[in-house]
Amino acid sequence: MPGDLKILNKQMIFRLTVFSLLLIFVVSCRDKTDKKPSAYRPGNEEMADVNSYIIQKDRERIQSYFERKGLRMNETSTGLWYCIIKDGDGDLFKDNDRVVYNFQCSLLDGTECYNSGDLGPQEIKLGMSDLPSGLNEGFKYLRKGSEAIFILPPFLAYGLIGDGRKIPPRSTLVYNIHVIR
Repeated sequence: MPGDLKILNKQMIFRLTVFSLLLIFVVSCRDKTDKKPSAYRPGNEEMADVNSYIIQKDRERIQSYFERKGLRMNETSTGLWYCIIKDGDGDLFKDNDRVVYNFQCSLLDGTECYNSGDLGPQEIKLGMSDLPSGLNEGFKYLRKGSEAIFILPPFLAYGLIGDGRKIPPRSTLVYNIHVIR
């Protein structure tokens, strides 16, 4: 037994030594300086301020656009701007309704992105399509035969990245819509 105790003590001393060295290594590798990171990272409050500023600037550009064009636009609580040119007939569209429409989509500067002249009339199922959220919302103000103009700020359109084809990042879009059925 005394030989077993010597081996056990040697193993314990070895383990304690390894553990102590590991602990010293970990503690000594910590950065003890109170340096600030080289890249500034704004907090939540600063980010909220930046977002509010960007949204306000987008709103000002949209208002300038429709004032120059002489349009009487309404704004929804989500930030969608719309103008009903022709009211149409029947009930307002709702989620799961099928809508067939002609359209022209352009940027605020007038650059055309897409239109149904090139793509043909579009058919969608409201709330179940990959349309931008602002367009899905806008159709709920329309009926069969309606004509409208929708202005979608970037956060209701294709956001920070655009559509990867003709719509650039952070674009405000103007949709001229004519509902066929």
